[in-house]
Parts: sequence; structure tokens; C-alpha cells
Amino acid sequence: MNHSILTLVSLFAIPAALGACSAGGESNQTSRNTLDTVSETALDSPSESRCAETPTSVKCSKNSTRIDGREVHWQIPVGTPPAGGWPTVLIFQGSLFTAELTWQAEKGLPFGAYYQTLVVKRLLDHGFAVIAPEAHGEGTTFWDTNNPLFALNWKASGDHRLMLAIFDAIDSGKFGQLRGTRMYATGISSGGYMTSRMGVAYPERFAALGVQSGSYATCAGPVCSVPALSSDHPPTLLLHGSADLTVPLYTARRYEAALKSAGIDNDFIVRSGAGHEWIAEAPDAVLRWFQSHP
Repeated sequence: MNHSILTLVSLFAIPAALGACSAGGESNQTSRNTLDTVSETALDSPSESRCAETPTSVKCSKNSTRIDGREVHWQIPVGTPPAGGWPTVLIFQGSLFTAELTWQAEKGLPFGAYYQTLVVKRLLDHGFAVIAPEAHGEGTTFWDTNNPLFALNWKASGDHRLMLAIFDAIDSGKFGQLRGTRMYATGISSGGYMTSRMGVAYPERFAALGVQSGSYATCAGPVCSVPALSSDHPPTLLLHGSADLTVPLYTARRYEAALKSAGIDNDFIVRSGAGHEWIAEAPDAVLRWFQSHP
């Protein structure tokens, strides 16, 4: 990859999401592969929840812990954890908007923020613990996987150090009784690339990934070259808006092609007319994808 190009993309294309996003994206036309391994009853809401949902807003309670100099926000489901601990999802923020915003949103906010918080609610309501770390600068920047200094030298990055510290915190019980192996990851934009990074750098830790408006770990914006994937890359769900100008749809298609070529379980959901945003299908689709890969 040409690092000079990636530098321009990191500084311009990802922050450009502020102007490129379609805040609505409410088209009813959705193209997808088949994602029907979990019944609709598995999506039913429980009687108790950490979240409050109305027709126009959703808010989930959270805890916050400082790890390796970063705020890490987290919550566990209501009830008693299963043997081996709660299955755990890492959710990665997009550029510029802190992970703290993951936990509360109203309809009409940019980047499909309402659906992002609904993802958190669906996961917590169905027995998944959720951990949302902040990117550098108290969440006001982007992930190192989009930094040309670290894209191909991941172990030298601060985010690699952060991930190792989070893994240690999970294993030591800092977040409660969590399952530290066969975890899950999801995220949008830079957080989507970071989700892919989990499968590239720590495949032994992750059972499945859900990439919203992103692509392969070392891609950035329109610049995207996807190498042959290792056979241990986790099963991956890709979600995208057809009108995304910040992370063009074709870049995610390249990731999809590499997943198929490597024989890795994958699915792709595209919402017609949606821009750079969490799409309306994401809350149920991400939950179902993770449930189908225990």
C-alpha cells in the first residue's frame, strides 16, 4: 500500500464523513445474502434490560474504567452469567465521535447513531457483554489501523498495547465474569477497520466480526487493497450503505471477495440509498450473526 496516499486518506477521507454522511438512509430496499440461521424468536426482547427504548431514542447504562490511559466503557447483561462467562462484544467507535456516545442516541442523529445504540441494546438484552474503548485523544481521533505508521506495523501501535491490556482485564475479571476467548467485534468507519484488525491480529480471540461501513484492516476510504486472508480469519458480516461516499461500497466488496476466496463464512447486507452510517438492519443482523457463531 502506498503510505503517502494512505496518509492523505487518514487526514481527509475519514473526517470527511462529517459532511458525506446521509443522516436518513431510510430506504426500504435492502440487498443481502442469507442470514437466517437464528430464528426470529431469538431476537425477542427480555423482561429486564439495561437499556430504555422509545420510538425515537435509546439509552443504555454503562460503567467506565481507565485502561492504559484510555476510557473504556462497558456493561454486562442482567442476570447470572453462563458457565465460562458472558460472551463479549468489543464495539469500536468511528472517527471523531467518542465511544461514550455509543450508549445513548436519538433518531435523526448523523451516522445512524440511533441504530448503533440499538446494536448495544440488542446485544445486552440477549446475553452479550459490551465493551467500547475510546480511540486516541479521548475518542476524538481514529484507530491506529488507519494510521500509515502502524497499518503494516501493528505491534508498534498504541492501539495494540491497548488491546492487550483490555484482553488482560477481561481475563482477570475486571469487567466481571466474561468469556475471554471466542469474543466478537463490531464497529463503524474507522471502527469497522478496527473490527477487521481484530480478526487479522488476534484471530484466536474472536468468533465472528460485524463490519459496518468499513473494510479490511489496512484499507482507508477509497484506498483498499485486500491481501489473501488466512484460513483462521473469523466469520465476517459486512454492512454497508449503497451511497457511502466516505468508504465506497466497492472496498467492502473487495473484502467480501477475499473472504469467499479463503472459504471464510461471510454475509453482506447493503441498504439502498444509505450513506456512511449504521444501517437500520444492523441491530438485528449483528445480533443474529453473533448468535449463529457461538
